[in-house]
Amino acid sequence: MYNLFFKQLILLVAFSIGFVTQLFSQHGRYNIYNGFSIGGGVTQFNVLTDNFETQQGNGWVGTMSATVDIPHKWHTVSYLLQLSENSFGVSSRALPSSTTSEMVEYKLMTAQVAFLIHAKIVKNNFTIDIGPMLQYNGKLDLKDKSKENYFIDGYSALQAKEIIDISKFNVNGAIGATAGFNHFKLRVQYVYGVTNMLKKLNDQDLNTDPSNKSFKGNQSMFTFSAIAYF
Repeated sequence: MYNLFFKQLILLVAFSIGFVTQLFSQHGRYNIYNGFSIGGGVTQFNVLTDNFETQQGNGWVGTMSATVDIPHKWHTVSYLLQLSENSFGVSSRALPSSTTSEMVEYKLMTAQVAFLIHAKIVKNNFTIDIGPMLQYNGKLDLKDKSKENYFIDGYSALQAKEIIDISKFNVNGAIGATAGFNHFKLRVQYVYGVTNMLKKLNDQDLNTDPSNKSFKGNQSMFTFSAIAYF
């Protein structure tokens, strides 16, 4: 699934770069520089929701991007692909009558594609990065399978294994900063999920007693990465 998804994204990026390059060349006869980068780093991830008590977790991220740099402009643009494995915890208990709780940890694989505008604060050495992002989600994966029958805090019968099938696609907003030299830079980025990543749970006829609230959650993700440019 991820292989097919990334092949399609790479084709889209290649087409978009060609289109942008051709567009600016035709209108202004400018020297345009196309670049390529790869990188990797760590993530801090959480789901912001009133349905569960959650705890932020750590993960990893791999990045690949293609950049279109038009020297006379105040910005550059890039097409970013990211693959990450993230984790977070949900407060749960072993039995419905238990008075003590613990965090049940979940893993989430995501694939993201973004169109970013990089505002040149100090030429190409320091930029502010902002843009929209589309995200594909895998299912939530319990780190400890022995806890799949734990009961989610705030619910009388809802179990940890019942909330794994979340929405497949998110629309996100990304903002961050990149600093460094021509061939090596560091980036910090914050990604907020504009759409409800728990929406699909509302279609699964889950027992939500006693709260009976609809599920709603928004992704909150920080990435810290090192990037090599070619």
